[in-house]
Amino acid sequence: MNQERKIRVAVVFGGRGPEHAISCASGGTVLACIDRDRYDVVPIGILPDGRWVLTADEPARLAITGGQLPSVEAVAEPGGQVLPWTAGGRPQEPGALATAGPGAIPRELGEVDVVLPVLHGPFGEDGTMQGLLEMAGLRYVGAGVLASAVSMDKEYMKLIFRARGLPVGPFVVVRDRDWPEADGSGPAAAVASRPAAETERKRVLDAIGELGWPVFVKPARGGSSIGTSRADDLAGLYRAIETARRYDRKILVEQAITGREIECAVLEGLDGAPPDTSMPGQLMVDGGEEFFDFEAKYLDDANGMAIPAPIPADHLEEVRRLAAAAFEAVSGEGLARVDFFYTPDGEILLNEINTMPGMTAASYFPKMWAASGFSLRELIDRLITTALSKPPGLR
Repeated sequence: MNQERKIRVAVVFGGRGPEHAISCASGGTVLACIDRDRYDVVPIGILPDGRWVLTADEPARLAITGGQLPSVEAVAEPGGQVLPWTAGGRPQEPGALATAGPGAIPRELGEVDVVLPVLHGPFGEDGTMQGLLEMAGLRYVGAGVLASAVSMDKEYMKLIFRARGLPVGPFVVVRDRDWPEADGSGPAAAVASRPAAETERKRVLDAIGELGWPVFVKPARGGSSIGTSRADDLAGLYRAIETARRYDRKILVEQAITGREIECAVLEGLDGAPPDTSMPGQLMVDGGEEFFDFEAKYLDDANGMAIPAPIPADHLEEVRRLAAAAFEAVSGEGLARVDFFYTPDGEILLNEINTMPGMTAASYFPKMWAASGFSLRELIDRLITTALSKPPGLR
């Protein structure tokens, strides 16, 4: 790295997945807060069709305003597609990016020291982007391929938590083979055409029945509560599964846990030290939603977070301990947000871990760290410093 110039950071946002708009909003927040005296910033958007493009460095245009969601298309610069792995058909030097328009000779962007992939959900937070960057020889912020993949897939996330002795609530996995296509006219019509498939569906329904009502149904590899819904009976379950299947062919059905929703932010420890954890916060859903869905998270100003969470001090410390344990269980790197349920009798259950939590104005990862003494600018600086300490390529 040339020490005579600023550290060059490619901030990548958008993406092919259903959380495209939230990733844009997170990218805008990072662009607005990153220290321009230290970093030379290259803003790169990924369009829903998968193309990488240079974008305008205008964070305000990436904010969620008046209920309107941002997009990469709205800020894309004309005339250049970013190529993160080759330039004009020839292998690039590690750490390089290039742009190319249709029929044009690629224009080198120059050395990029680190990529900050502010990408949420599939095709960004699930190990796919991380593998691409490792093949390209680019250092990047956040979890590696394995940690990203298992943390994105809620089934394997929970299996790893259980294997490490961490407390999780009951759940049932519904795979594509378990749930043949329905015609949309209700449970009676959604009968498997093959006896074996019908038997498998009955087994899954029996397992779900043991969870009790209500249940929450969600895509196994989704985020931001997109495709998630509550089911209070069998008919609602069928509808909820079909909703979730729009986003993933594997579904998670979880027992509804009575209790408060608690979150804790995590940062990778410096120089091999244990992870650092923020002061935990409690979600406060005051907008009339029955659970913390997409609208509650990003579009309803009535909702917020109490930091610190109003629970006993020893339970706050236990949440922090479990958050660090969850981070290490999945081999986390960089950052994460760990979500919990806190029951009326004081039981603490792990819900999930997010390896690239939201960075929007409404997001609680930066809010919890702000309450713990770290500004977002300081967080970004620490994340970049941590990423630069790692070798490029396979971690």
